[in-house]
Amino acid sequence: MKIIIKSSEEIKKIYKSCQLAVDVLEMIEKYVLPGVSTEEINNICHNYITKIQKAKPATLGYNGFPKSVCISKNDIVCHGISNKNDILKNGDIVNIDVTILYNNYYGDTSKMFFVGNKISKKSKLLCLTTQKSLYKAINILKPGIRLYKIGEVIQNYVESKNFSVVRNYCGHGIGKNFHEDPQILHYKSYDYGILLRPGMIFTIEPMINIGHHDVYLTKDNWTVKTKDKTNSAQYEHTVLITNFGSKILTLRKEEKIYL
Repeated sequence: MKIIIKSSEEIKKIYKSCQLAVDVLEMIEKYVLPGVSTEEINNICHNYITKIQKAKPATLGYNGFPKSVCISKNDIVCHGISNKNDILKNGDIVNIDVTILYNNYYGDTSKMFFVGNKISKKSKLLCLTTQKSLYKAINILKPGIRLYKIGEVIQNYVESKNFSVVRNYCGHGIGKNFHEDPQILHYKSYDYGILLRPGMIFTIEPMINIGHHDVYLTKDNWTVKTKDKTNSAQYEHTVLITNFGSKILTLRKEEKIYL
């Protein structure tokens, strides 16, 4: 396992890419409405990233992925592929996952969006719990902490709310590569004794289900869904371990009220 400690110059570049990814999530909010297709959402993001930001949507073509952002609705856990026939409905919950490649460095973040005003109480609680589990994990980050603590904190909180943590997908180191060591598991598991060190940059991106944690890969070989068809939620931040704690590189303006 090769964990790359980032230099101050690299941190600046990754931060820039992260801020561009944040900008896309903030820009797209007003378009996430009943009657809009997921393909329209993807195309608006693509044009914004390529024409306005002059950056690259990192998922487009990544291992053959066909779209510029991942759009995962309701029972889709992650890696949802947009489609012109997939129309957003009042009551849907949608994750939009944006990864930007700019100046040879990556930045990665995602959040949940509510479509319309008829979101069920259970789906709202799912999204809030997922977001809070991410914040609780970020709040413990500092040099010297064991890596497994991240997953332990997320799992304990999520299960206390009677939701479940997806086991099959994880966060990851990020920098000059989209995915680097270490893997960040969102449940308590063996961590090879890894300690957090200043200069480490990685994503934390818990995927939380209303029902059981079992998921399956659909025929397109990308889209991951819950086996029991219950809704799933995900929030993702890219974080830097600092000398004294951590810094969220993908913090959105709206989040200052939470932290």
